[in-house]
Amino acid sequence: MKFMQRWTPELLSLLRIISAASFFTHGAMKLFAWPAPFEFHMNSILYLAGVLEVCGGFLLVLGLFSRPVAFVLSGSMAVAYFMVHASGGFFPVLNHGEAAMLYCFVFLYIAAAGPGPLSVDALVGRSKQRQPAEAV
Repeated sequence: MKFMQRWTPELLSLLRIISAASFFTHGAMKLFAWPAPFEFHMNSILYLAGVLEVCGGFLLVLGLFSRPVAFVLSGSMAVAYFMVHASGGFFPVLNHGEAAMLYCFVFLYIAAAGPGPLSVDALVGRSKQRQPAEAV
């Protein structure tokens, strides 16, 4: 499928933006009851998860500090999977852990591959490359 290869960098950016925006809404439900109220009792772990989802989701949508943010969010989803879902059985479709598992690996991929060209990180990187080196 070589015809799609030329769009790989932009599709990476699109994957990051859509995943992060969706992830943001999970945190917004916990912290702001938007777009729907969160139906579980909030405790300190869920509050921390909400903060990570809102802040990390927002930063990833922008593509700012993408690699470290994506790495932290990947780890948070691994923790969520094993703390909440894994005890419900081996298969994610049965223990309702598909979203946590997918977010974990999407964010791990973004941490490794970078944010793509449509990001603040890429914009800052381009501006640094354009600056001439100072003479010593």
